Amino acid sequence: MRGCHRLLGTFAGQAARERSARDSTRLVPFHVSASPDRPLVPEWLAAPDDANALVAEVWPPAAHRDERGDLVLGGVAAYELAARFGTPLYVLDEDAVRARAREVKAAFDAATARHGIHARVYYAGKAFLSTEVVRWVTDEGLAVDVATGGELAVALAAGVDPARLGLHGNNKSVAELERAVELGIGSIVIDSTIELERLAAIAERLGRSGDTAQKVLVRVNTGVHAETHDFLATAHEDQKFGFSLDAAPAVVARIRELPSLQLVGLHCHIGSQIFGTSGFAESAARLVDLYADIRIGGELPVLNLGGGFGIAYTSVDTPTPIAELAGAIVDAVARECEVRGIPLPNLAFEPGRAIVGRAGVTLYEVGTVKPVQVSDDLTRLYVSVDGGMSDNARPALYGAQYSARIASRVSDAAPALARVVGRHCESGDIVVDAEYLPGDVAPGDLLAVPATGAYCFSLANNYNYVPRPPVVAVSHGQARVIVRAETIDDLLARDLGISAADTSEDSA
Repeated sequence: MRGCHRLLGTFAGQAARERSARDSTRLVPFHVSASPDRPLVPEWLAAPDDANALVAEVWPPAAHRDERGDLVLGGVAAYELAARFGTPLYVLDEDAVRARAREVKAAFDAATARHGIHARVYYAGKAFLSTEVVRWVTDEGLAVDVATGGELAVALAAGVDPARLGLHGNNKSVAELERAVELGIGSIVIDSTIELERLAAIAERLGRSGDTAQKVLVRVNTGVHAETHDFLATAHEDQKFGFSLDAAPAVVARIRELPSLQLVGLHCHIGSQIFGTSGFAESAARLVDLYADIRIGGELPVLNLGGGFGIAYTSVDTPTPIAELAGAIVDAVARECEVRGIPLPNLAFEPGRAIVGRAGVTLYEVGTVKPVQVSDDLTRLYVSVDGGMSDNARPALYGAQYSARIASRVSDAAPALARVVGRHCESGDIVVDAEYLPGDVAPGDLLAVPATGAYCFSLANNYNYVPRPPVVAVSHGQARVIVRAETIDDLLARDLGISAADTSEDSA
């Protein structure tokens, strides 16, 4: 449900908040960290002194509460955004995205410049893609990584030079490969021998050879399994992406036989949401070993080390500062090349979440609050909101953890253990698995979930025929829709049975 009725919902929620405040003595507030005798409270989650406080690293840098206690994003109060655009609502801080893009690019530029080489930073479009976001990151000097014909179309619609695009994917269609080659895309990452031969035939048919040969990289699995969820780790060998270290040399040799393709480098990616640099360093060492052997048959100007740099989703997450991370990765590659007596190639990187994740906040309206006695001494508040796994599938897919705060007011009620859940017909429809919210959280409250800029909009779906929310960009006190909301009419327009029924009735 959307529109200006949110203001009515706010007033209606006031009475519910007053009732909840009177009844809050029946809830069990917690003021101690988790312990073995409280197994339902995550070990990392401790009750805050102030359940209204915003943990700085989790929220967009400019997010704050105003003198009334309302959450302000990009200079716009959250209740104003909800009243104008409805909820659920994806809010993206444009200035935060741009600043982070500049910061990441500067970090890798500085790290590589110390070694006399160049860096190219691609924005991994799968994290969040719209024409506006593409313009923001390319304005700040980034290239763009796409993985499907749809993502390619968005990047082109944003006006990006195809030479600044890279194409990924383990099963690119013939049509997608043809389109990429026709456009003169900057590079294509080869993921299988079938794709290699398919791409070579397409490029030959389109007259590519010599200086116009299609530039390609070979994706390599280094065998390094990053410390992350199994579904997010992409460099161990028993998975769908790329070639093993043993298989890669034969693939390289075959590419060098084909005049329509030009091998420009190797590519690897060890996973996502990674903290620390040890995994990147080990992967780099193995990749440089392969690079040293392969370059004997011809120079390779680029090593692409992928992305996967983590962000903070909760108060206990401690992502590695990007300048430290960039320096450590580049220094590790430089050391490995020096040991082997080979020149250091230019390096490429593909951050996505690290660019856009922290800049996003999702706003919801609380619909119901239900205290559930889960043990003799533990009550959990089930806080149901008007979205769920249709706008954020990550908790259901990966068990991802998020934070939450009431956005439309502050409260002096004691913190109570809460689980924020969605409206869908699944017990696993969880938005925030465990959080401490003020014990008087009530219907009509506006709830904000931070760090939703990456992989929430991208994974959004229509489960239970729920339309996908709009995306609103905020900047300097202004808000504008950059992706409009879906409507029920949009969903019904695809159902051809409706037209058939109408036709049948007309004929009768």
